[in-house]
Amino acid sequence: MKILESKNLKKYYGSGENLVKALDDVNISVDKGEFVAIVGTSGSGKSTLLHMIGGLDRASEGKVIIDKNDIFNMSDEELTIFRRRNVGFVFQNYNLVSILNVYENIVLPIELDGCKIDDEYVDEIIDILGLTKKVDDLPNNLSGGQQQRVAIARALATKPSIILADEPTGNLDSKTEQDVLGLLKVTSSKFSQTIIMITHNEQIAQMADRIIRIEDGKVVNRGENHVTQ
Repeated sequence: MKILESKNLKKYYGSGENLVKALDDVNISVDKGEFVAIVGTSGSGKSTLLHMIGGLDRASEGKVIIDKNDIFNMSDEELTIFRRRNVGFVFQNYNLVSILNVYENIVLPIELDGCKIDDEYVDEIIDILGLTKKVDDLPNNLSGGQQQRVAIARALATKPSIILADEPTGNLDSKTEQDVLGLLKVTSSKFSQTIIMITHNEQIAQMADRIIRIEDGKVVNRGENHVTQ
């Protein structure tokens, strides 16, 4: 079942001789439960695409449809609420709140939305990600790998339709990188999450179910999904 679709998506900057086509007529679709990697060289448009499909920026033209919702038809306030409830983000720099402990960081998006915390579900995420003994620690007392695990737990905690990961292992050593990616795959399978990951690393991309390649703002290969849904 299709959960995400971009239709004729364009993002242009400048005009005339200074026109930059960061995204140029991009059409992709992602099925529920897929783990998709979007790869491309620096400046290819992959991060711009992630920002568009996550509703962090608006397109010049085209549509992004998440779970049958056209997100660019929403007001800024509606989009903010929709994004908070339906899209989880994992960033390269973790983006944890330094004055909150691990548990408080994980449940922060739920509390911001005024929703009741599903304690059993959150505890299960914490256990799977190996954070049970760290819940009272502040981010500054954690290693990079542990901080990224907290970021993954936070993204999962709201039970989003899609998780978007922007170079999630960019600041990690190779051993921790493999651990974090393995956990992403485990949690994707365990909680039936759809994950879209941006990376420039071909080896990392191979862990995904499907690889979409983008160059000069255009999709050059949509890949093939070998995973049975």
